[in-house]
This record gives sequence, C-alpha cells and structure tokens, in this order.
Amino acid sequence: MTRGYVDTEWGQVHYRASGDSGPWIALFHESPLSSRVFEDVLPVLGRSTRAVAFDTPGYGASDPPPGPGFEIPDYGRVLAQAAAGIGMEKPVLAGVHSGASLALAAAAHLPPAGLALSGVPLFTPEERAGFLSGWTPEAPLDGKGSQFGWAVERYLRSWGPDVPRDLLHLAVVELMRVADRYEWGYQAAFRFDPSDALAAADVPVLLLNAEFDRLAPKDALAVDLARDARLVVLPGLPGQPHLRAPGDFAAALLAFTLEAQS
Repeated sequence: MTRGYVDTEWGQVHYRASGDSGPWIALFHESPLSSRVFEDVLPVLGRSTRAVAFDTPGYGASDPPPGPGFEIPDYGRVLAQAAAGIGMEKPVLAGVHSGASLALAAAAHLPPAGLALSGVPLFTPEERAGFLSGWTPEAPLDGKGSQFGWAVERYLRSWGPDVPRDLLHLAVVELMRVADRYEWGYQAAFRFDPSDALAAADVPVLLLNAEFDRLAPKDALAVDLARDARLVVLPGLPGQPHLRAPGDFAAALLAFTLEAQS
C-alpha cells in the first residue's frame, strides 16, 4: 500500500492506494473517520485492481474546505478532481454511509463503471432533522482531556459496547484529529438527500451492507430506487462491514468490480 496527495480546488486530498493494474476502484469513508478504515480492504483489492481510498476534505490528512456550510455535491466535485488527478477512468465508486452519498455525488463529475454503496442514508425529513439537530454536539475541548472520554463514550453508544478495542481506538483517534470541525461533513451529509442521484444512476449498483447496520433498514428502499441494483448482506455483523469483515467486504466488492468492467 502506498500513500500520496493530489491537488484540488480545496487544497490537497490525501489517499491510500494498492495495486498497479486493472480496473479502478475509488473508496470513500464515513464521517468523521479517514481512509484508514480501508487499510485491510485495500491490499485484497490491489491484487487485481487499482484501488484508492481518499480522505474526505477536512478529515484524515486532507485539507479542509474553505469553511463550514459546503454541501455534499461540493465535496463530491472535489473528490472527483482528486480521482481524475491520479488518472482514474471509469472507476467503481464505493462508499460507506456518508461516503455512499459522496460516491453518488462524485459520479456526476467522474462517470463510473458502477457504484458500490454500504448504507445509503435515505432518511425521511424527520430523521434528517433529528440528525441535524442532535448528532454532532460540540466536542468538549478543554485542558483536562474531556474530549477523549467523550469520544470513547460516543463510539460505544454508536458502535455498541462490544466493539473490538482496536476499532474503537481507530475511531476515537480519527475523530480527535478533527474534533474542532468533525461536524462539517456530517452536517453536509444530513442535509443531502441521495435518492435522486441513486434513482438517476445508469450503471450497476451493489448495495453491500452488514446485516444489522444502522442503515440496513434503508437497503430495501435503495434497491427499489436504483435501476440496476443487487443487495449483498454480510450476516451477523452489527455494522462497519469494511472494518469487521474486511476480507468478505473486499471479495464482494472485487467480484462486482470485475463484472462491472467486463
């Protein structure tokens, strides 16, 4: 696996990559994490594809947007610039949760061979309003380190008390890197309704999710909206299929990519 930076209108976007031949795959992570979540997925994909996982602007090691208030189509445009900047052509665009919305938005600027989406946030207006008002409280940044305990408790509530400790550590560290702006991409994702973009997609769509993912109840709606969709469910997982079952996640994504490019 290699790393690099590519220039965009918002500054530099950081990425991790694996593979030097074959079809392209672009991977977009969930907020407020980074491309680190795909570290175990990339080497599997890289055996027969060119797989690249991007840090969303403002997360990981990517430069932030000029300020808060930008929308998912803006983020998608900049990520498409990054993908084009490293030479991507007709990639499969893959994303998890808010990354699924980013993949759909990037597709407007970087025509894909297919879309692989894990947990499309097809919220009702009421759900959207609830997330906008309650999901991103201000991090308690102080001289006592309160933010660290706050982040641990946040992920124990969100991912469950039995989350493996290495995954908990990864999530907390990535959140702490951007604690002063962690809500920027979240809020953009909650404001964005991906239903029109999903319905308009004229390429094959893989809906690849964990059985008990927070957004698994939206999978049936996503299947109905997409023109050419299939659903693959990784059984028994409470969420985070790319982190909890990276081999199975990568195998399903790889099979879809090779079929979409054939």
